[in-house]
Amino acid sequence: MAVNKVAICGAGVMGRGIAQLLSSTGTEVVLIDLTQEILKQSLELLSEEMDQEIEKWGMTESEKKAVLSRIKWSIKLKDACDVPMVIECIPEELEKKKRIFEEMDKLCSPETILVTNTSTLSITELAAFTQRPDKVIGMHFLYPVVKIPLVEIVRGLRTSQKTYDLVKEIAQEQLNKTPVAVYEYPGYVTTRIIVPLLNEAIHVLMEGIASAEDIDTAMKLGYGFNIGPLALADSMGLDVVMDWMENLLEELSEHKYNPCPLLRKLVRAGHLGKKAGQGFFLYDKEGNKIGENPEIILRRYVPPPEI
Repeated sequence: MAVNKVAICGAGVMGRGIAQLLSSTGTEVVLIDLTQEILKQSLELLSEEMDQEIEKWGMTESEKKAVLSRIKWSIKLKDACDVPMVIECIPEELEKKKRIFEEMDKLCSPETILVTNTSTLSITELAAFTQRPDKVIGMHFLYPVVKIPLVEIVRGLRTSQKTYDLVKEIAQEQLNKTPVAVYEYPGYVTTRIIVPLLNEAIHVLMEGIASAEDIDTAMKLGYGFNIGPLALADSMGLDVVMDWMENLLEELSEHKYNPCPLLRKLVRAGHLGKKAGQGFFLYDKEGNKIGENPEIILRRYVPPPEI
């Protein structure tokens, strides 16, 4: 069963990626956020990202036009009231997500499925703030949404088999993604495994063991990664990565999820990665990596003097 219209709450990186993915399948999308300014910026960024794909022969101008024509941009939650599925994609803050789910539960038909794209938070806890816990489920997409062929489908304690089967079918047949069934646990599969890896890579950089470029090269060539861990963190957003770590640390009380001091320092400085133009690396306006961040001054190995 396909859904012909979906509302997405949150027009950030993941929200606009999911909007593009759905629209590219012919699905009508309502993309909702707080202000027209946010929506305008999201539209500009989405347009730029698709222009880059056009330059690489990854899509055509007509395909871009078709995708954008199927996305409605709105600041009104009530515009989501007539859809069979709502996907929440706001930042990883439990209280804000709870309010979205409470509001959507009131506005939407009792048959509407409420989906969260959370990476670390409890589906069961979010579902408890609705009158339809059987219709609340997680679809954890990975960045970049359009290109990564995976989606984790996360059941809460009271998610029904009917809801799971329907969402799995949509993921496979409509979105052409490979679904992985996950029973709720902090971090699920992908986030729980990738977070300690990213954190350790940042520690290696902070300790001066190797440069950011060499750390990423080592992991790409040594283990077949398509992208190195530091560039990956920059792409995800360093503030987002730190939120994941802090949520997992709070849930599991394990030190391996404690954000590296260097990560905290960069986030406090506003060096949030690709979206800010600088993180572990520097980026141009098109998001292309142009070098390491010179403001990261770290201890490096200095050979002993020759005697």
